Amino acid sequence: MTEATVYLVEDDDAVRDSLQMVLESVGYTVAPYSRADAFLEDFSTDMAGCLVLDIRMPGMNGMELQRQLNNRNSILPIIFVTGHGDVPMAVEAMQRGAVDFVQKPYREEELLGKIQQAIAADTENRADLEEKHKIIERLGELTPREKQVMELMIEGKANKVIAYDLDISQRTVEIHRARVMEKMGVRSLAHLVRMVMAAEENGAAS
Repeated sequence: MTEATVYLVEDDDAVRDSLQMVLESVGYTVAPYSRADAFLEDFSTDMAGCLVLDIRMPGMNGMELQRQLNNRNSILPIIFVTGHGDVPMAVEAMQRGAVDFVQKPYREEELLGKIQQAIAADTENRADLEEKHKIIERLGELTPREKQVMELMIEGKANKVIAYDLDISQRTVEIHRARVMEKMGVRSLAHLVRMVMAAEENGAAS
């Protein structure tokens, strides 16, 4: 997966440079931006890590950038940096999917803790998505008949029952069953069930 990066969007040069220095001093890779639209131009769904985003900025503000990212199906966690009067906006931003916010002036330790949590969550989310994509690819390799057999396997039906339901021989069921297990890369029915359930959560197991 792509290396985790802290994307820092802050129009105040002094604040941005200072925070970048702090983040890099504790080992983070930082990509700084002075404008929200500049970050949006560079954005891709492969970006991993988290976005530390000021709310009030000239041009495109933080709220508008969040809306644009939501429209692009971004899962990059957003931590908003707010002034005292921006708290209601920050709450609204969290309702739209931001993971947290910090108020200016903030303690560096507080922000670092939130960034660490956001990156950990992003890493877990991306690993989960990657696993689901692999499952979906494997499901796509099954023939229509193998999918039929698999669905009946998941329902817990015995080979002879599957054979009867599909009007095929029990030996044919055994062959299809073995191919399903091989293509899906599983050794147990329980594992197969968990994989298909994971794909269904992603809406792609049909």
